[in-house]
Formats: sequence, structure tokens, C-alpha cells
Amino acid sequence: MEMFIVRAIMFITLSTSTLLFFPCQADNNELLGFTCSSGSDDSTADSDEFQANLKDLLTSLAANGPANNGFYTTKAGGKGHNRIYGLAQCRGDIAATDCANCIRNSSSMTNGCPASAKSATIWFKWCVIRYSNVSFFGTWDQAGIAVYNSSNLDDPRVFQDAVNMMNQLAYSVPQQPNSMFQTEVIDVGESGKRYGMGQCTSDISRTDCGKCLNFQLNNYMTSVGNKRWWVIYGSSCSLWYYDYKFYFNYSISASAAASDLQGIKIFPRMGKSMLVMLFLLVLQP
Repeated sequence: MEMFIVRAIMFITLSTSTLLFFPCQADNNELLGFTCSSGSDDSTADSDEFQANLKDLLTSLAANGPANNGFYTTKAGGKGHNRIYGLAQCRGDIAATDCANCIRNSSSMTNGCPASAKSATIWFKWCVIRYSNVSFFGTWDQAGIAVYNSSNLDDPRVFQDAVNMMNQLAYSVPQQPNSMFQTEVIDVGESGKRYGMGQCTSDISRTDCGKCLNFQLNNYMTSVGNKRWWVIYGSSCSLWYYDYKFYFNYSISASAAASDLQGIKIFPRMGKSMLVMLFLLVLQP
């Protein structure tokens, strides 16, 4: 069968903020999706001044993130509704050059948000950036998306070992001395090895890091638990699970060659109207 690629772009406008779940495939540093929200009550905000501050903020994130071990927070503008808070976090195993490129690419994607948007989160495979006119530093957020290969199930005998490994990561990542980032590998016999990774944004506490990782695992494990690979990308923490070594090198395994697009799960959270755009890369026979 000849392989072909389908690229789909979906725009969803909702009256409440949401967590969105999309199964899709991304083996390179690709855009997974972003959210744009009107944020807090900002009727007195000046759009031109806000956009100028946003440009300064994104420039600062791109310049300083890679030089600060892949994590940086900053703010732009004076007091009031036009002040913006921003965060950039790269994956812990990514080189500084790749981190810089990822943050720059993420920054450019904010052009897809409407001028009225006052907050956004942009997820790439190797980094996440986030900004808002309300300070979020030090507060963990439940927002996230799950990405997995829905057509390739893992050996049922491996499932519990995989769950145990990821639960162990949720426990041990917050305890890492230098950064809340860790990789793990287990040998599952004839089925080979399984690789896991966990990370929290460096602005939240170690206690909140553990809460965030456990929340994301509990929220998505029913959907992703028996897949050969899956990733949960969150605003404050993320988890990765693969049947090949995906960190430090990015070779594509045969098991990740096909993916399947299924339904959409929406987990509502109260908030302002939000524009959600997700870029889906689907490989089908």
C-alpha cells in the first residue's frame, strides 16, 4: 500500500477554556498545537501597547531561554492590563541550539492568535512557551494535551511494568537536585525496552511538580496506557513514554511509522472564550 500524508488544521472557538485531547503523530520538532484566550478582564488594555510588549517579551524569551538551561521567565511592560508575563521551557535533553530554534519557532506561532488574545500556550515537541497578562509564575496548571499512536498496541504483559515506571517518574522527577527532569528505562524481556521521561517547568515547587505529574497520569492513563508510545504535554509538566530510545537521539522506529486519528475528548474548564488551533500530522496506509 502506498503511504500518504494528510495534514489537517482545526479551528475551534469555545465559550469555556478547555483541555483538548488529540491522538496524532509527531517524530520531529513539530508544532502540536496552541491555545489563545482573551484572559482576564482587560477592557482597558491598549492593543497596540500590548502587542509591542508581547514582541519584547517573546524576543527576551528566545534570547535568554537557551542560555539559562532551557528555562526562562520574564515580564514586559509597566503596571496594569498591558503588562505581560512569559515563560519558556525546553525539554531537558535538548541541545541549546535546538532549544533556541524551538523557542523562536514557538514565538512566531503567536501570530496565529487574534489581536484580542491576552494569553496563549504553544506546544512544540521540544519546548513550550506561555504568556498571559496575569501572572502565573509558581502556580501549576492542569491544561494539557495527550498525543499517542492509537493503532499500535503494546504487549499486554508490558502494561503494568510501564505504569509502574511512569508512576516512579512522577515520584522521582520532583526530587532531582538540579532540575525537575529525569529519564528512565526498563527491560521488559522479549519485548525489548521501554523508555520514559518526565519534566516540570522550573517555576513551580517540587510538591506541585508531583501533583502535576500525578494529575496528568491519572487524567490520561486510561486512554494512553496500552499504547506503544504516548506523550502528555502540559502547561506545567509533561510525560513521555516510548518503545525506543527517543531522548538524546531522534531516530524514528518502525513502531512509530503509522498512526491513526480517532475522536476528540474535551475536558471543560471554566474561563474566557478561547481559540484553539491544533496541527495534526496523520500517516495512513
